[in-house]
Amino acid sequence: MSDDVRNEVEQDDADLLLNDDDYDFDDEDDEDEAVGSPFMQNRELSWLTFNERVLDQGADESVPLLERLNFISIFWSNLQEFFMVRVGSLTDLSFIEPPISDSKTGMTPKEQIQAIHERCHELYPIQESYYEHVRGSLAKQGVRHLRPEDLSDEQRNYLFGLVRHNIEPFLSPQIINARHPFPHLENGKLYILVRLDDEASEAERKKKKKEKGKKKGKGGAEGVVLGLIPLPHQCERVIKLPGRGFQFILLEHAIEMFVPEIFNMYKIKHTNVICVTRNADIDANQGFDEQDEDYREHMKRLLKQRARLAPVRLECERPLSPVMEKLMLKKLGLKRYQVYDTIVPLDLSFTWDLGSRLSDSKRAKLTPEPFTPAWPTSFDKSRRILDQVSEHETLMFYPYESMDPFVQLLREASTDPSVVSIKITLYRLARQSHLAEALIAAADAGKEVTALFELRARFDENNNIEWSQRFEEAGCNVLYGFRDYKVHSKICCITRQTENGLQHITQLGTGNYNEKTARFTPTSASSRRTRRSDATPASAAATCSSRQCRTPTWCCASPRCRSSLC
Repeated sequence: MSDDVRNEVEQDDADLLLNDDDYDFDDEDDEDEAVGSPFMQNRELSWLTFNERVLDQGADESVPLLERLNFISIFWSNLQEFFMVRVGSLTDLSFIEPPISDSKTGMTPKEQIQAIHERCHELYPIQESYYEHVRGSLAKQGVRHLRPEDLSDEQRNYLFGLVRHNIEPFLSPQIINARHPFPHLENGKLYILVRLDDEASEAERKKKKKEKGKKKGKGGAEGVVLGLIPLPHQCERVIKLPGRGFQFILLEHAIEMFVPEIFNMYKIKHTNVICVTRNADIDANQGFDEQDEDYREHMKRLLKQRARLAPVRLECERPLSPVMEKLMLKKLGLKRYQVYDTIVPLDLSFTWDLGSRLSDSKRAKLTPEPFTPAWPTSFDKSRRILDQVSEHETLMFYPYESMDPFVQLLREASTDPSVVSIKITLYRLARQSHLAEALIAAADAGKEVTALFELRARFDENNNIEWSQRFEEAGCNVLYGFRDYKVHSKICCITRQTENGLQHITQLGTGNYNEKTARFTPTSASSRRTRRSDATPASAAATCSSRQCRTPTWCCASPRCRSSLC
């Protein structure tokens, strides 16, 4: 499965002193706890319970090993987004006074954040246990994820030569001391953190300590030199090693082994792999001037701001030394309960491509039997899809039936002389989308193509921005929806000029127009209308940024949905 699939399946101490109180999850300054309903669960804690059930699939012996590894990876990616969005949002709310309590449980934002961290500290050891068990089971099958201590002399020599010639040129190591300020750590990026000391800094620190005496809270962190190495994106994360079967080591561990060569003028005291998770909950309308600014440019600026929002979590592959922990917590503004150490790799995205590195026979043994969606029985492969949907209405069920007929429909519409226009709403597109290419081809052929892009599709904003630019360059009419509403509808309307007048072919779907994730999309319906279809007023309302949409047969959210149902 690809990154797109993973995204879809899913679906967010300024004090240098460290005391035992930093592990206390109670805040004496909090307001008295509000009383909530005894029958209700907190939304965030309930979601963590759901994600634990995802993790439990990694322990199911009936599931093939690589699929179990994928479930552990899904747990990781779900939790990553949870911290960026939900914990990030609660962090913003925690600064509001008086505190806003959860209406279901009466918990304040601070209490929810503390409860979340307490629960996550219980989940991390479970993830470690499952990952190590799967790792050991894969090793018995010849797929060995090695750590530095597992390498043979031959593998170690091979790795040092590879790092020196093929990886070191891409490294950008930096020193952090009094003359080199602490840098910005990117959200979700891996770094090698190194505790460095040279003779001058060591002597200077001892001298200062002797002059000042042992004052509480003053020793241990002054004069410390840190080294930092960002993981280079140009290098492949999984490094295959010589040996029987498929043996590999991760890039961050290879670089970590090479640290003494990189910082050869210093004494290495401690190394670690770290990752910072930042608040990614942005208000898409904040600071937007509808009169003077293009919304797409506004979103580009907001995405840059997202990368610099406050940290909400620090992960490391082994416990930090006391001095390094003090410094990192001070620089990041975190408390000790926001630090997680785990032997599980901090970025599990590499697991999704492991199957492609194996032989066909080995992959078949370690992965589920692939499922191929069937061609819908309602369509005749020997005839044009455009002609068939003009004759009768159809209902397709994904993932059991293929999405190919709809993509083929758009391809035929792009070249059919009778097609006048194509109008479509787009929430998430595949990074390589045949559907999008068909729409661009239609615009190139002179058809009027109108595409409403929802730029606020969380964590797909950049992809949507890139596609919207391509659509504009092809001559399509590009819209960005409404200020206060996300457009989550999946609607496509193809208009044809026939002998009997205009014909509207309307497609409705419950999932995104994304070929990669169609395997997880419930239904898709196509209907033929010789009169004006409900998609026409809907697209007109979007074009004019109107929230009023009068449709004869649809029940449209949100102004009319409640009144229509009640």
